[in-house]
Amino acid sequence: VDASTVVATHLNHVIIGNSADLLGRHETQSLLDHIAKDSPKLVEDLVPKLMPLHVLQRVLQYLLEEGVNIRDMRTIIESLAEQATRTQDPLELAARVRTALGRAIVQQMFPGGVELQVMALDPTLERLLLQAMQSGGGEGVLEPNLADNLMREAAGAAQRQEDLGLPPVLLVPNQLRWLLARFLRRAVPNMRVLANSEVP
Repeated sequence: VDASTVVATHLNHVIIGNSADLLGRHETQSLLDHIAKDSPKLVEDLVPKLMPLHVLQRVLQYLLEEGVNIRDMRTIIESLAEQATRTQDPLELAARVRTALGRAIVQQMFPGGVELQVMALDPTLERLLLQAMQSGGGEGVLEPNLADNLMREAAGAAQRQEDLGLPPVLLVPNQLRWLLARFLRRAVPNMRVLANSEVP
């Protein structure tokens, strides 16, 4: 492979890996302006009527942090317009948008697949994590041994999936998706965490 291709490939990887940091207010406004050319009413009804620009920017950053393609801005804007009267929390809104984009997210992980080969949590561990979430703690309430165990087992399971030629995807209840995605990103950066509601 020639040097220019290596540099271009590496640069592309760096840009994709840091796309959430590169998306500022100006870039978010440019995306809206582009959509407004074809659907001015759609954009007008969302920003600034229902949602400030900085909330939309944060939602898009959450999606990009996890490698979700934001090319389908029409679906994203329509989903946000439906949810904006219920909540302005960017994290909650991003979860709702992920559900709306579920088919595209799954297609990105399993191109052309009708059967999804995924990993799942042990039911006991799942209950324990749900209880931790309900008590308002999240990953902070996990005892260190359990947290270390979870990271180690997840890394091992992800490696086994990759050895089989499968993408390492963990399927979890909706309430646990963000917690586990953030928690496991450090130890298993190639693992994708999918919520049950995102599976079409």
